[in-house]
Amino acid sequence: QVQLVESGGGLVQPGGSLRLSCAGSGSIFRINGMNWYRQAPGKERELVATITSGGSANYVDSVKGRFTISRDNDKNTMYLQMNSLKSEDTAVYYCNAFIENVAHYVRNYWGKGTLVTVSS
Repeated sequence: QVQLVESGGGLVQPGGSLRLSCAGSGSIFRINGMNWYRQAPGKERELVATITSGGSANYVDSVKGRFTISRDNDKNTMYLQMNSLKSEDTAVYYCNAFIENVAHYVRNYWGKGTLVTVSS
């Protein structure tokens, strides 16, 4: 059984920083593309950042220059370093990935999310 688990969310003041982690576990053969999504209260889920297995990253315009996505393939883990946080970054952040299991079947997986609240 494969699963993704996020951690690192919490309450932070505007201008502060947080680092989110997403750890994959279970019968993983390989993790391909990985993504961070977020969903703010009353809004639709949006794609925040993506990273390929080779480390190429892309970001939504609203977080460029403030957020950095990275991954450690040996640990099956992805990170999101969030700096200069704003109140509009408040959301539940979800990890998403395309994972090939040991039977070489590829499926899209979601974590359950971690809440980030930016407030003074």
